[in-house]
Amino acid sequence: MLKKLPTKAGRNGVSTPAPSPKSRGDDAHFAAPPASAPQTRAGRKLVVYVAAAAILWSYWPTLAAMHEKWWADPQYSHAYLVPVFALVLLWLRRGQLAQVNPGPSWWGAMLLLAGVGLRLAGAYLYFDWFEAVSLLPMLAGSALLLGGWAALRWSWLPIAFLGFMIPLPHRIETGLSHPLQRLATLASAFTLQTLGLPAIAEGNRIIVNQAQIDVVEACSGLGMLLLFFAMATAVAILSRRTLWEKAFIFASAAPIGVVANVIRIAATALVYETAGREWADFVHDQAGWLMMPVALTLLWLEMGCLSRLFIEVAAVSPLPLDPAGVSPADKQSRIRLRHVRTS
Repeated sequence: MLKKLPTKAGRNGVSTPAPSPKSRGDDAHFAAPPASAPQTRAGRKLVVYVAAAAILWSYWPTLAAMHEKWWADPQYSHAYLVPVFALVLLWLRRGQLAQVNPGPSWWGAMLLLAGVGLRLAGAYLYFDWFEAVSLLPMLAGSALLLGGWAALRWSWLPIAFLGFMIPLPHRIETGLSHPLQRLATLASAFTLQTLGLPAIAEGNRIIVNQAQIDVVEACSGLGMLLLFFAMATAVAILSRRTLWEKAFIFASAAPIGVVANVIRIAATALVYETAGREWADFVHDQAGWLMMPVALTLLWLEMGCLSRLFIEVAAVSPLPLDPAGVSPADKQSRIRLRHVRTS
């Protein structure tokens, strides 16, 4: 027997068959919304937090060893600010991650394997620097594996900046400190001679009349050089300049560090000659705190010179051939504005 379906009266009085329960179930199946976005975001955040906790737990001995180096060696006292600036940089670049929908990429596993290989090599060779630097590919690989290329583009610059908190190997420190020590001695003696004092450089010692000033290894300026490289990199990242200008600002950290160290040694020798040893020791200790303002001043002067040497011309679109609705006065003002910008 044929079963008559129930009817439903419409607005115009025409009866239409009511949908069967099966058809209603099919319609409900196709109309069901996908998984909610907040649940997906919460799951991603949970995975990120778990990965961060795992990396922190795994690298805790390495981070503790770096902390001891930062605390004991004044050359790396600036390293405490490096992670803080990296977090601030991540926050400032958060718009790059919000514009796209991040998705995982298995290429991050290659970076993770590279980080694991570096750490195993450091443990096998008893080379702590390998273990410390392996943190960078581990962080980059985690960002790529969890968030894809969008997360890597967002985080690669702050991750690379973390390299300034890793202490240099002892062999590199020794290889750099002795030439810098000799350079500081010669440049300081020349500066004192320019100021009219009879200064002579003998080895790493400056002789001014009867006074002898030893430029020890701690006065080589290596710590200032590392600090100024980190500071110049931060200034280059935050400034809105071309790529070659940022590279020039980064490279200028080396001469700025040398000049700041020479100013410190020459000022100490000058005070020693004029006011005595006690005042010279006081100036030597306090001058270390003044090197940061001196470096920032030199960077500010350098950026001002770059702004005046290379002027960025704003792009101006040409006027239409028949500007309808534009008054003659408005047209003349546009022509004058274009002449001012291009002159």
